[in-house]
Amino acid sequence: MRHLVSLPAGPGPHPLLCFLHGYGEAAPKPIDEALRRHGPLRSGNPARITEDFIVLAPQLPEAGDLWRQYAAKVRTLVEEAIARYGADAGRLYLTGFSYGANGVFDLALIQPGAWAALWPVDPTRPPARDPDLPVWLSFGESARARKSRFIAALRLKPADGEIDADRVYLDRGDDHVGAARRAYADGRIYDWLLQHHHQEVPRC
Repeated sequence: MRHLVSLPAGPGPHPLLCFLHGYGEAAPKPIDEALRRHGPLRSGNPARITEDFIVLAPQLPEAGDLWRQYAAKVRTLVEEAIARYGADAGRLYLTGFSYGANGVFDLALIQPGAWAALWPVDPTRPPARDPDLPVWLSFGESARARKSRFIAALRLKPADGEIDADRVYLDRGDDHVGAARRAYADGRIYDWLLQHHHQEVPRC
């Protein structure tokens, strides 16, 4: 599966942040342009993202709400990052924007125990069931239309400056793309991710 990897300088192990893109970033869009458009690798985001995390960004071969069909391939890329780049198997985080945020829920349900925390950014649909993991949900206009359903399904509380809860959401009134740009530039959310880790090496 085509993908980008950004590696921090210095010895590991490093936490890994896997980013699942949205509809407009699938192939045949050039991968470097596509995967630096909205997510953690976007130009102008805080330098600490690529200094602290291995960022893994796979690209779908076609556009659509399809990440569940590629769950095994994403997991293979993560396992390769653990073996090849020294990613910390206890600090694997999954994020995504739009259809990629739907994929965050789908992969978490398909791969129980694989991820330490989830960060969906403006998903277009609630999860089929609670993934029973720490979740930070960044709202934009798509998720806002179903806000009460997301909050109930995931047992979310407003962040309100507190980032020590396991189930939180943040809604700053942004539109769809604006939610992604603001979320991935917010250093507090990366701090929140790093509060969560597996007590044992995850198994899938």
